[in-house]
Amino acid sequence: MPAFDIEAAFERLRTFMQRYPKAAMFQLAAEGYDSPFEQLISCMISIRTYDETSLPVSRRLFAKAKTPEAVSQLSVEEIQTLIKASTFADRKAAQIHAIAQTLVDQYAGELPCDAEVMLGFKGVGPKCAHLALGIACQQPYISVDVHVHRVVNRWGYVATKTPEKTTAALAAKLPQSHWIETNQILMPFGKHICKQRPRCAICPIEPMCPKLGVG
Repeated sequence: MPAFDIEAAFERLRTFMQRYPKAAMFQLAAEGYDSPFEQLISCMISIRTYDETSLPVSRRLFAKAKTPEAVSQLSVEEIQTLIKASTFADRKAAQIHAIAQTLVDQYAGELPCDAEVMLGFKGVGPKCAHLALGIACQQPYISVDVHVHRVVNRWGYVATKTPEKTTAALAAKLPQSHWIETNQILMPFGKHICKQRPRCAICPIEPMCPKLGVG
């Protein structure tokens, strides 16, 4: 089987995916919620929550408070009320408040573009840290969710069992110029087109896709 042409795949998808909703964090960035803090908190809100819910929840929180200082002045209960539609809202509210307070106390109210700092916060994993660093800080990071994991394995570009292993495999193989674009394009592509039951009939990648694992 010939090697999958990743450059051709990205070229085809850049135009094709413009007709579909943006990945949540990129949509918020386009609306001006593009600081490292806003991106990190929005990603936390989105965990285990559909974009259709997490997007308005993030907007509701930021309409009330969008900086670490402003969020730190809210009570945990107030934050929980604002994000109550998000899954695990009580846990996330406490974590968000703690992050905001730490940034005020230790970082002059600004979240630095530093992976170690972000990953040091309770409730923040590699996916959210990497998204915030990629979108808000323009640092080359790959964030892999179930959609990206499924797509690149279905293409045969990597052969991995978990999103964590896919992240490592892509970091070793994929050109850095595509790292942020992977989040931007393949997340919505996996959500809307290359789903668990893929919509191959309308997929621009179909002629070159080996469809690995597709029944």
